[in-house]
Amino acid sequence: MATFITLVNFTDQGIRNIKESPDRFEAFKVAAERLGVMVKTAFYTVGQHDMVLIVEGEEAAATAVLLKVGSLGNVRTQTLRAFSVDAMRNIIGQMP
Repeated sequence: MATFITLVNFTDQGIRNIKESPDRFEAFKVAAERLGVMVKTAFYTVGQHDMVLIVEGEEAAATAVLLKVGSLGNVRTQTLRAFSVDAMRNIIGQMP
């Protein structure tokens, strides 16, 4: 199972409807779980990004749910594929 760190920024539409944001997040979480993607952590943040999510799941499913949330127009996302220290040791160990 892959881990992803997603940086979220509200669009103009998303910030206009900020009071609905927690409900939108819950709907996202349910949709993700239906595809087998688990939201491990979610934080609202202050600064360059408005939220940070850590999700785990198959790459195609995680990509699909993040594309869906982006298509709704309330947020833009930037997603990073993350590796644990042990996973990185394994990857490095496969280097020729």
